[in-house]
Parts: sequence; structure tokens; C-alpha cells
Amino acid sequence: MYLIKNATIVNEGSIYQGNLLIENNVIKDIFEDYLLVNIPKSCTVIDATGKYLFPGVIDDQVHFREPGLTHKGDIYSESRAAVAGGITSYMEMPNTKPQATTLELLEDKYAIAAEKSLANYSFYFGATNDNADELKKINPKNICGVKVFMGSSTGNMLVNDPIALQRIFAESPVLVATHCEDEDLIQTNIRFYKSVFGENISVKYHPLIRSEDACFKSSSLAVEMACKYGTRIHVLHLSTAKEMELFIDNIPAKDKLITAEVCVHHLWFDDSDYEQYGNRIKWNPSIKSANDRQALRDAIISGKIDVIATDHAPHLKEEKDVSYFNAMSGGPLVQHSLVAMLDLYHYRIFSLEKIVEKMCHAPADIYKIEKRGYIRKGYYADLVIADLNCPWSVGEENILYKCGWSPFEGTRFLSKITHTFVNGNLVFDNGEINNNIRGERLMFMR
Repeated sequence: MYLIKNATIVNEGSIYQGNLLIENNVIKDIFEDYLLVNIPKSCTVIDATGKYLFPGVIDDQVHFREPGLTHKGDIYSESRAAVAGGITSYMEMPNTKPQATTLELLEDKYAIAAEKSLANYSFYFGATNDNADELKKINPKNICGVKVFMGSSTGNMLVNDPIALQRIFAESPVLVATHCEDEDLIQTNIRFYKSVFGENISVKYHPLIRSEDACFKSSSLAVEMACKYGTRIHVLHLSTAKEMELFIDNIPAKDKLITAEVCVHHLWFDDSDYEQYGNRIKWNPSIKSANDRQALRDAIISGKIDVIATDHAPHLKEEKDVSYFNAMSGGPLVQHSLVAMLDLYHYRIFSLEKIVEKMCHAPADIYKIEKRGYIRKGYYADLVIADLNCPWSVGEENILYKCGWSPFEGTRFLSKITHTFVNGNLVFDNGEINNNIRGERLMFMR
């Protein structure tokens, strides 16, 4: 049993002082000071005076690289970094080796996570051009969704067969999460820039190769198909101002047919940063202009964008420190996503209530996750305590990713995560990680 006392609680659009009691993995009570006399003496007390208590972050898009790519990261190493960053639940992508394109292979990943994951977990089923029959066997209560690569080719996971796409959108029993970039336009742009520069192309052309038009064309198709078939879709890692016209605001995320996600790196960096960071900030979709970044920030405030996630995708340094075409796309983020967003609070870009809405509440609502994402009595005690006045710098000595680097290396953050609870278990305590804690499989109320 734990008592978190004197916390500044941020939850469901409000900020207030209170105390929280954890018992048997759940939030037993939330109360004011006058009830403290009733707390059992055996309770472990955490004094959160001057600190903020948030629901645990739910990251709906990560690549933890297991099985098959564990030289970059694995479920243990990356979930360890995640809880240090305040992420208590994650949903992991299917493009591992082997790819999770059958239910049997998907269950293999769940078995690994049950043994190794410090955070709660779910895994996407990977759609291909030829596995729609397998997709129909999904149990909606225990699998988060179906991932469809409508652009960027990833092995055989690029779904570009119109009949296959139609079946996926028409028949999926769970939410369809889409990666939207048009592969034909990307290849056309590659041929053009190679004709100008040969193989020696600067990464600054990445947002012109993986362009606004490539994103918009594919996102438009996803939205069009969702409307045609009544599909519940979630469009991942949006990166352009133009795409914002595809989405609606002023409706709660839980009531939308079509929801939208943005990633931390698209809210933090813009294309002027390629000169400093090079391939370290090469992501797909690409980081684009400052105008695009501002439009994404505005869309969070207006409600057009529903979720903030990471697309955490670790690669080795040597896979980044090569020429543009040979450099892998993606980067590690789970340890630093919440503190980065808290810096944007300090910079007066987002409110704390908005950050909690987009990183905790909305993912739980969109995926219909059972009893998570909120600070409520009876909900699982997935919780984060942060000190918003504790500056620290990211350095090699405190990076927990297996790949050993971060695009935020050298950044001085203004806030620090001090405690993370997963299912009522204190897994992260002022820099110390309890490696004996294991998360649970997420369940869904569908």
C-alpha cells in the first residue's frame, strides 16, 4: 500500500491538491488532507509536496525491436527507458523479425513481454496484401489494433493492393492505425533528387523527398476509405499543415470515427534543425517546416489532433552516422517524451491539462483501454510524479536506450520524472529502477 500525499494532481481538465491511496494494484481513494488520519501505519508514504501527479502516459506507437532486431533494442531495455520517462503502457508495432502478421507470431510477442516488460503492453497485428482472412480472427478485447503501412515499404508490409486495402478497411474488427505516405510519389522524388545530386544527397532534402504531397495524398485516401466503409481509423504521426484540413475538432476523441496522432519530434524540431542534427532526426514521415510544426501545435489545442506519441524507433549510432540514403529512419524517444512536452508547457505552448489529455486520456478513450489513462478510484494505479522545477541535462551517462544515444543529447530539460507506478508497483524511484516489476497485457472494452 502506498500513500502519495500533498500532490498537485492533473486529471480530467483540472489541477488540484490532493492525496492518493494505492492498494492491490489500483487507486483505492483520492481525498483531501482531513482524511489522512485514517491511513494505515503500514502504508509507504511518498511526500509529493511541490510536485505534480499525472496519470501514466500511454504511448500508442513504439518499435521495441523484439524479436529479431534486438541489437537495437528489446522489450526489456526499451520498457525500462519508458518507465523512467513516465510511460506506463505502450502499443508496439509489427515490423519486427519475423513480422507479426499472423496471430501465432503476435502471441509470441505477448509471451516475450509477459516475461520481460516493465510497462503494460499491447501489440498491433500487421496487415499485408494477403492476410485479410487472418485479420478477421482477432479478438477485439485483447489486441489494440491493426497496423497498415499505406506508404513506406517495410519488407512485405506495404499494403498497396486496392482490393486488400478495401478488405482491411471493411472487415477489421479493431481500430486500423495507418502510416500514410504515398510510395509512388516518394520514389518519383528520389529519382529527381538523384538526377540532380547523385547518391550524395543532404538530409535537408528529406522533407522534400518524403514530401507534404506524399503525406497528404495517402492520408486523404485513408480518410476517404474510412468514411466509405465506416472504419474506425487512427492516422499516425501526422507531419504537415495541409493534412490538418482532413480532421475535425470540437468533438471528444472517443466519439470520433477518425482520430489523429502527432509525435513529439514533429512538435519539437523543424527542418532548420537538419543542419545541426543531420540523420539523427531523420524520421518517416519527415520533420518539415516551422509552419508545419506550428500547425501541428495549433491542431493539438483545437482538438484536430487527439494523441501525442513517440514512434520510438531505436537504431545504432553507426546506422545513423552514414550517408543519407544509407541512414536508417527513426530515433529513440520514450525516456524523454513527457519531459519534452513539459518543457513546451514551460514555454507556454501547451497547458498541463492539454498534455495529460493527449498523452494519457485520449489514448485510453480511443482504444477503449480498460481502467487506465485516468486518475480515478478503482482504476489501475498507473501514475507518474514529476518535479517541474528540477533542471537536468541529457547525457550519455543517463540515457537508458539500448542504442545508447538520443536526439535530445545535450538538451537541458526543466522538469524531471521522480516516480513511476505500474499497476500500483513503484517501478521507478528517483533514478532507481525496480527490474523485478512486470507490466500486464492491456485489455480493451470492445
